[in-house]
Amino acid sequence: MLTILGFGMVIAFMFLIMTKRLSPLVALTLVPIVFALLGGFHAGLGPMMLDGIKKIAPTGILLMFAILYFGVMIDAGLFDPIVNFILRLVKGDPLKIVVGTTVLALVISLDGDGSTTYMITVASMLPLYKRLKMNPLNLTCVALIASGLMNLTPWGGPTARAASALHVDVGDVFVPLVGPIAMAIVGLLAVSVWLGLKERRRLGYSLLTGNAAGMPAQVNSSITDDEGDRHLPPDETGDEDVRRPRLRLVNAALTLVLMVGLVVGLLPLPVLFMIGYSVALMINYPDLAEQRRRLSNHAGNALAVVSLIFAAGIFTGILSGTGMVEAMSRSLLAVIPNAMGPYFAPITAVISMPFTFFMSNDAFYFGVLPILTEAASQYGVSAVEMARASLVGQPVHLLSPLVPSTYLLVGLAGVDFGDHQRFTLKWAVLVSLVLMAACIAFAIFPLIASK
Repeated sequence: MLTILGFGMVIAFMFLIMTKRLSPLVALTLVPIVFALLGGFHAGLGPMMLDGIKKIAPTGILLMFAILYFGVMIDAGLFDPIVNFILRLVKGDPLKIVVGTTVLALVISLDGDGSTTYMITVASMLPLYKRLKMNPLNLTCVALIASGLMNLTPWGGPTARAASALHVDVGDVFVPLVGPIAMAIVGLLAVSVWLGLKERRRLGYSLLTGNAAGMPAQVNSSITDDEGDRHLPPDETGDEDVRRPRLRLVNAALTLVLMVGLVVGLLPLPVLFMIGYSVALMINYPDLAEQRRRLSNHAGNALAVVSLIFAAGIFTGILSGTGMVEAMSRSLLAVIPNAMGPYFAPITAVISMPFTFFMSNDAFYFGVLPILTEAASQYGVSAVEMARASLVGQPVHLLSPLVPSTYLLVGLAGVDFGDHQRFTLKWAVLVSLVLMAACIAFAIFPLIASK
């Protein structure tokens, strides 16, 4: 019964948001409540939801102040030189822009934090997409998959979870994966080239002229202009005076200190961004009226993202509190026939995609993976091989509505969550399959186990 309720809840949720019958906020809130009531959990419904909200509250606070902080940095013009440099480098070529987005996201993702990757990548690249009228779904697609691949570093989270759950050394899990991850990165770059070529065709970009058909002349000239330091277009309020070019070094230093504090764990991340936002606002806009305008300018974006985060807390709280997650995992394991036992490693790699999509990493790695590993050991598959196989689905995992940072990505880029899922899913699955194929080719885990 719990299994049926769990899968029914997830399927209903995905159907409603992908067909745009309900907004993600409404679906995250109401769908789990309805299914919990159907399952007879009305008595404990309140505590379940509050527990989920409490667990996700620090993330919601972090994302709210991170959005406000980087909003102030964008308004002040911190990223103008980066955007101007990339504009001159790519010469308005959509292919180079998409590939450049991928490379930038891969580099920034080395810190293992998806939120940081999204904030910096979107802040740097979205103005280019808007200026050239490119589809921002290309940006969110390659940034998310890049983050999913680089999140496999030992400090990224999933690898440490898998190693901890199976009591194996994290280095033994990760080091052999370096080669397959490199092959998956090549696959992602190939995807970005394909998406860039499609944008070339859609925009009518010409390699001979370096211009896109129908692009305004002033945009074309600004893209190829190498003289001076251009400002980006005015912010949404139309106020050009919000730029603070004289404070650019100060803002860069503040951002660097914030990033270093984030990496070394100087303070809890929500507190770091609260302090950073307060200092940035005070330095760049000492006038109280202007501070209110800056806050108002970005409040809508912050509210949209944070409200989804707390709604996701209700969803996960009910999913876990009712026992649906555990029932779903055990039921799926029960349908694997004995004849498939020698294929447990690739089976784990494949099912890690839907499993980590439908449930949190914690639920999968600490709840499902030990059960899979125990069954696989009967066929000669080692725990460390199972840990490696379980990481294959991470690029798909980040598309889950249960991942808070994904709401930050779509919120910053201004795209619909359902549109992002539909556009990105096939490419995330493809890159995950490339990673799996490379793991099998490099004997990172066996295709067929032999006792």
